[in-house]
Amino acid sequence: MRLDKFLWCVRYYKTRSMAADAIKKNRVQVNGAIAKSSKEVAPSDKITVRKDQIDYQFEVLQLPKSRLGAKLVSLYIIDQTPKEEIEKRELRKLSQNYYRSKGEGRPTKKDRRDLDDFMSMEDDPE
Repeated sequence: MRLDKFLWCVRYYKTRSMAADAIKKNRVQVNGAIAKSSKEVAPSDKITVRKDQIDYQFEVLQLPKSRLGAKLVSLYIIDQTPKEEIEKRELRKLSQNYYRSKGEGRPTKKDRRDLDDFMSMEDDPE
């Protein structure tokens, strides 16, 4: 099975073209070597994917016939991503929550709508 198709089948990328673009940008390695989209993937290959500044590593167990449901992915790959990389992802999620404190900077679209609703309620004397 082609590498781009495999990454799409095991749900590392939403579309096959996104997988092919990541491979073109040298973000995917097979057995430690940079690979092309047409590289044939076989069981026991070790694949490293750099996605969102995190290096995901996994080993291929079997080749799927088509795109899998999320619950079935564990039958085809073993995730070997180091704990440090997973912790990076968790820290990034937490830092995004505190990116903009309430009341700082320009109002968001939601803030502006809430303000408009509040101001229109003051104009109505009901």
